[in-house]
Amino acid sequence: MGQLQLRAEVHGERLLQARELFFEQGDHPDGLVDPLILRSWERCRRFGVGDPHLTDVTSTMDRVALKTEQERNRFLLTQSRPIMEHVFEQIRESGSMVILADANGLLLETVGDPDFVSRADRVSLMAGASWDENLRGTNAIGTALAEESPVTVLGAEHFLQHNGFLTCCASPIYGPDGRLVGVLDISGSYRRLQRHTLGLVRLSSALVEKRLFEAFHARDILVCFHSRPDYLGSPKEGIAAVSPDGRVLAMNSSGTEILGIRQVDAVRRDFSIVFESNLSALIDRLRHSHQGIQELCVNGKLIHVQLRGQLPTPSVHGGRGDERALPPRPARRADASAAPAITLDTLNTGDARLQAAIDRTRRMLGRDIPILIQGESGAGKEIFAKAFHNSGPRRDQPFVALNCASIPETLIESELFGYQGGAFTGARKEGAPGKIQQANGGTLFLDEIGDMPLNLQARLLRVLQERCVTPLGSTKTIQVDIALVCATHRKLREEVARGSFREDLYYRLNGMSVTLPALRERSDIRALVSRLALAEVPDPTLAVRFSEGALKAIEGYAWPGNIRQLHNAIRVAIALLDEGEQLITEQHLPEELFEAPLAAAPAPAAGGEPMRAAEPLASGSSLDEIGRQAAMRALEAAGGNISSAARQLGISRNTLYRKLGKM
Repeated sequence: MGQLQLRAEVHGERLLQARELFFEQGDHPDGLVDPLILRSWERCRRFGVGDPHLTDVTSTMDRVALKTEQERNRFLLTQSRPIMEHVFEQIRESGSMVILADANGLLLETVGDPDFVSRADRVSLMAGASWDENLRGTNAIGTALAEESPVTVLGAEHFLQHNGFLTCCASPIYGPDGRLVGVLDISGSYRRLQRHTLGLVRLSSALVEKRLFEAFHARDILVCFHSRPDYLGSPKEGIAAVSPDGRVLAMNSSGTEILGIRQVDAVRRDFSIVFESNLSALIDRLRHSHQGIQELCVNGKLIHVQLRGQLPTPSVHGGRGDERALPPRPARRADASAAPAITLDTLNTGDARLQAAIDRTRRMLGRDIPILIQGESGAGKEIFAKAFHNSGPRRDQPFVALNCASIPETLIESELFGYQGGAFTGARKEGAPGKIQQANGGTLFLDEIGDMPLNLQARLLRVLQERCVTPLGSTKTIQVDIALVCATHRKLREEVARGSFREDLYYRLNGMSVTLPALRERSDIRALVSRLALAEVPDPTLAVRFSEGALKAIEGYAWPGNIRQLHNAIRVAIALLDEGEQLITEQHLPEELFEAPLAAAPAPAAGGEPMRAAEPLASGSSLDEIGRQAAMRALEAAGGNISSAARQLGISRNTLYRKLGKM
C-alpha cells in the first residue's frame, strides 16, 4: 500500500493549501481540489454551515423517532439490507462501515467494524443522524444527494475539519419510479484508503435499485434486455415492467439508456410502440426458444430480451390472451425462479442419508401434514422444500418463502399476515397481501422458524388451526389453503424447554421431521460439484471440468457454510477462468480450503448458530461481477501489487487487469 499512502500524503498537502486559500483567504483554490468538492464548499458557505474549526453539535434522533423513519422507509431497508451485509463481508476488518441513508440524508442503518464504528460515533456518523450537506457540510452522503451522482470525499475535503479523518464513497439510489430514494455509503479512515471503493459502492447501489424495481413490480411482466446477452441478469441490464395487456408501467435508467429514449417516451405507452414488437408474439417465440432469449431491433439497435416476473396465464382460446409460460431460462448463473423444476427425485446424487430423508418425505406428498426440515445453515433446506413442493399435487400453485431470521421483528408481522391500506406509516395505500395469502393453494415455506417472535407464534398457530388469516388493520378474515413446510437450524425441543418457542406450535409443525446431513458428512460431493457447475454453465460446449487436485481439496474441506459456501466457491472459481479456459484447478479455489485439514475444522455446536462463510455480493451477481470482486480482494491482500495478486489467483496480469476493469 506504499503507493496509496504516498498518493494520500500528496493529496493531503494539496488540500492544506486549498483549505488555506478558501477558508482563510477567501480565494478559489483552482487546480488544488476537485471542482465537485469546490462546488460543495461554496454551497456550504452559502448555507451558513458553522465554522469548520468548531465541533459539530447537531443532535441525533431518539429511538422512537428513528423507528418511525425506518418504518417509513421499510421498503428501501428491506431491499438494501442483504446488499449491505454482503458489501460488509467484502470489507470486513478494513476499518470501515456501510451506511444507508434516506433521500434527506438521514442515516437509517449502519453496519461496520467495531473499532471504526466507535470513532464514527464521535462525529454522529450513526443511525438517526442527518448528514444533509447543509447541516454537516461537504460529505459523501449529503454531497451525493446534492449532486445526484456518485461522490468520493477524502479527508480534509470534508467541509467540517473534525470530519477530516474520514474517507467516504457514496452513490445515490433511485426507486422504481426514477425518483431519488436514498444513498449507499462506505466510510473508513483516511489513513486506510482503499482503491476501488467507489466502484464497489456504485455496483452495490445498482444492485439495490435492481432489487427495488423487481420487488415493486413482482406482479408484472419484467422485460429484461441488453445489447450484450452476457449482461442479462446483471445490474446493467435494462428492465421494463409491463402489464398483461401490454402497457409499459415503468423502465429503469439502464433501460432508457440502452434504448436511447426518455422515461416519458416509454412509460404508459404500449409495448409494441416502445419495443417495436408484439408482446404476445414475443412470448410465443420465447416459448419455443431453447436459449430463452430473443433478439429485437429497437430504434435500429439490436437488443437481447428475456422475460421474467408474473407472466400471463395460458389461454385455451388463443388470440391476444394466448400468452404461455416461458421455458426455463438458461444463463451463466443459477436462477432459482427460472431453472428446471427440482424434485425429490432429482435431488438424489447418491448420499445414503439424503436418500433416506427423500424417501420419508415422499410419503407425505398430497397429505395435509406439516413438514419440519432440520439441518445446519446452508445445508439446502429451502431447495429441499422446493423439491417437495414441485413433487406434489400443488406443483402448479405458488411456492412462497419467508426467512423469519432475516426480517426485523417490526416488519415480519406485515410480511407474514399482510396489511390493509393505511395500517401504518409508509404502508401502500392499496394495502398488500402477506406471504400466507400469497401462498393460497400452494406451499408456504417458513425458513428459520425457530427465530420467529413469540407473539407471532400465537398468531401463526391460530392461522394453522382456523385456516384463515386477518391482515393488519383489517377485521376481515380470508380463507387460505396452504401446505406448510418449515425449516430451522435450531433444536426446537430445546427452544421449547427454554420458553422461546411455543410447545403447542412445535407439535403443530412437527408433523413429519427430516434432518438434512451437513455437506462434510455427505458421500456425494463430486456429483454435487458437477451439478452446481452445470447450473452455472449449462451450455455443454462451455462446460467446466475440475482437476483431481481441485476435487480432493473440495472433498477434504469441512465446509462450515455447507452447500451455500460450496456453491459460492464454484461460482468464484468459474469467474476466475480465463477466456476459453475450462479446467478448474486448485489455483482457482478459495484459499481457506488449504488453510487447515478437515479435522481442525470444528463442527457447529448442537442447536447453535453454525459458522458462516463469506458470500459474494448477492445471489443475483453475474460471474463477471464475482470474478471482479475476487480480483479486488486479491489485489488488496497483495497490497496493490498486480503481479503478486495475479500469482495468488493463478491467472495472468492481463487477465487480472481485464477482471478489474469489468463494471
